[in-house]
Amino acid sequence: MKPIPGTGLARYRCAVLSRVLAAVFGGYALTASAAAALAVWLPLARVEAVTTSAILAFVIYAIAVMGVFAARNAGRAWAGVLIWTAICAGLYAIARSGVGV
Repeated sequence: MKPIPGTGLARYRCAVLSRVLAAVFGGYALTASAAAALAVWLPLARVEAVTTSAILAFVIYAIAVMGVFAARNAGRAWAGVLIWTAICAGLYAIARSGVGV
Protein backbone atom coordinates (compact mmCIF):
# COMPACT_ATOMS: atom_id res chain seq x y z
CA MET A 1 0.00 0.00 0.00
CA LYS A 2 1.38 3.37 -1.00
CA PRO A 3 1.46 6.19 1.52
CA ILE A 4 -0.83 9.08 0.74
CA PRO A 5 1.25 12.05 -0.39
CA GLY A 6 1.22 14.96 2.01
CA THR A 7 0.04 13.08 5.10
CA GLY A 8 3.24 13.87 6.95
CA LEU A 9 2.83 17.54 6.24
CA ALA A 10 -0.85 17.48 7.19
CA ARG A 11 -0.08 15.74 10.48
CA TYR A 12 2.64 18.29 11.25
CA ARG A 13 0.31 21.19 10.48
CA CYS A 14 -2.42 19.74 12.70
CA ALA A 15 0.08 19.33 15.54
CA VAL A 16 1.22 22.93 15.16
CA LEU A 17 -2.39 24.14 15.02
CA SER A 18 -3.17 22.19 18.18
CA ARG A 19 -0.20 23.75 19.96
CA VAL A 20 -1.22 27.23 18.81
CA LEU A 21 -4.74 26.65 20.14
CA ALA A 22 -3.32 25.32 23.40
CA ALA A 23 -1.07 28.36 23.71
CA VAL A 24 -3.77 30.90 22.91
CA PHE A 25 -6.88 29.49 24.57
CA GLY A 26 -5.31 27.20 27.15
CA GLY A 27 -2.78 29.87 28.05
CA TYR A 28 -5.58 32.39 28.47
CA ALA A 29 -7.53 30.04 30.74
CA LEU A 30 -4.41 29.31 32.78
CA THR A 31 -3.55 32.97 33.07
CA ALA A 32 -7.06 33.95 34.12
CA SER A 33 -7.30 31.23 36.77
CA ALA A 34 -3.80 31.93 38.06
CA ALA A 35 -4.48 35.67 38.29
CA ALA A 36 -7.72 35.02 40.18
CA ALA A 37 -6.01 32.59 42.55
CA LEU A 38 -3.12 34.96 43.18
CA ALA A 39 -5.49 37.86 43.80
CA VAL A 40 -7.19 36.03 46.66
CA TRP A 41 -4.15 34.19 48.07
CA LEU A 42 -1.51 36.94 48.13
CA PRO A 43 -1.15 38.35 51.65
CA LEU A 44 -1.48 41.96 50.52
CA ALA A 45 -4.13 44.61 50.56
CA ARG A 46 -6.85 43.85 48.02
CA VAL A 47 -5.76 46.54 45.55
CA GLU A 48 -2.11 45.52 45.76
CA ALA A 49 -2.94 41.82 45.42
CA VAL A 50 -5.05 42.42 42.30
CA THR A 51 -2.41 44.68 40.76
CA THR A 52 0.38 42.22 41.51
CA SER A 53 -1.58 39.29 40.12
CA ALA A 54 -2.40 41.25 36.95
CA ILE A 55 1.28 42.03 36.42
CA LEU A 56 2.29 38.42 37.11
CA ALA A 57 -0.35 37.25 34.63
CA PHE A 58 1.84 38.49 31.76
CA VAL A 59 4.73 36.37 33.02
CA ILE A 60 2.48 33.36 33.53
CA TYR A 61 1.11 33.65 30.00
CA ALA A 62 4.60 33.85 28.51
CA ILE A 63 5.70 30.78 30.50
CA ALA A 64 2.56 28.89 29.40
CA VAL A 65 3.20 29.64 25.72
CA MET A 66 6.84 28.59 26.00
CA GLY A 67 5.81 25.43 27.84
CA VAL A 68 3.30 24.51 25.14
CA PHE A 69 5.89 24.71 22.40
CA ALA A 70 8.57 23.00 24.51
CA ALA A 71 6.39 19.95 25.18
CA ARG A 72 7.21 16.69 23.38
CA ASN A 73 3.84 16.51 21.67
CA ALA A 74 0.55 18.37 21.47
CA GLY A 75 -1.15 16.02 23.91
CA ARG A 76 1.37 16.75 26.62
CA ALA A 77 1.07 20.46 25.88
CA TRP A 78 -2.70 20.36 26.38
CA ALA A 79 -2.36 18.18 29.47
CA GLY A 80 0.12 20.53 31.09
CA VAL A 81 -1.99 23.61 30.46
CA LEU A 82 -5.21 21.96 31.62
CA ILE A 83 -3.68 20.46 34.77
CA TRP A 84 -2.21 23.79 35.86
CA THR A 85 -5.47 25.55 35.03
CA ALA A 86 -7.38 23.08 37.21
CA ILE A 87 -4.91 23.54 40.07
CA CYS A 88 -5.21 27.33 39.94
CA ALA A 89 -9.00 27.18 39.64
CA GLY A 90 -9.11 24.82 42.60
CA LEU A 91 -6.99 27.14 44.71
CA TYR A 92 -9.27 30.01 43.79
CA ALA A 93 -12.37 27.98 44.69
CA ILE A 94 -10.87 26.97 48.03
CA ALA A 95 -10.04 30.56 48.90
CA ARG A 96 -13.49 31.83 47.89
CA SER A 97 -15.28 29.13 49.87
CA GLY A 98 -13.43 30.10 53.02
CA VAL A 99 -12.05 26.61 53.71
CA GLY A 100 -8.38 27.46 53.34
CA VAL A 101 -8.46 30.88 54.97
